[in-house]
Amino acid sequence: MSEVVLFEVDRGVATVTLNRPDRLNAWTGELEHAYFAALDECAARDDVRAVVVTGAGRGFCAGADMDDLEAIGSNGGRGAQHDRRPQTFPLTVPKPIVAAINGACAGIGLVQALMCDVRFANAEAKFTTAFARRGLVAEHGISWILPRLVGPARALDLLLSGRVVLGEEAAQLGLVNRALPPDRVLDEALAYARELATLCAPSSMAAMKRQVYAALDQDLATALEEANGLMAASLQADDFREGVRSFVERRPPNFAPLAG
Repeated sequence: MSEVVLFEVDRGVATVTLNRPDRLNAWTGELEHAYFAALDECAARDDVRAVVVTGAGRGFCAGADMDDLEAIGSNGGRGAQHDRRPQTFPLTVPKPIVAAINGACAGIGLVQALMCDVRFANAEAKFTTAFARRGLVAEHGISWILPRLVGPARALDLLLSGRVVLGEEAAQLGLVNRALPPDRVLDEALAYARELATLCAPSSMAAMKRQVYAALDQDLATALEEANGLMAASLQADDFREGVRSFVERRPPNFAPLAG
């Protein structure tokens, strides 16, 4: 794995750490490539059942690296990469991704946090969309995901103003799931991810993740029809039998890894 992203696996949980602490983990093309490669590895490995993403040092990701932005601006936008994977890529990873937002989370860094499935945040962390204050637009799918998390009015407030909100307010808005003391963010995220890895069927979590994001653009009848089909298939699967058996026998389940 690249030095700009650290990767380790322990007890079914991969920890992916953005590792440019001297720049508050500001986003670069190299960091993006390494991060997405780490998520590819998480998706492929049987020993990874859940993923935690965090930042090294004081920040989660303070947005795009200003040196890169200045270079792009001076070249009339010609320095921008046009062959990138979409920033929505994490939504397609068939395993739960938990963001442990330890500090500053801005611009494309906020986009990356929102593309995780669950977010735990430092109550003192600073969040901002920042785009309007840089003469930019709602980039990389944030105009799609943000209103679905906090509602259109709150999304427009955060996008139009670019104002800073702290972790406590972020939790109140629905931007993050939990706001925690700074020294507990990573530990709580890891504990949550390990519970998923230990107690929940990978097949169920993969199906649920697909269902939730697909249903955002489906009508109720379509979502219900899909859910009924998935339910019928799950009732015939080994994971269902193991889930019932382990509950009756009062023991942890032994679910199969996600099929490749």
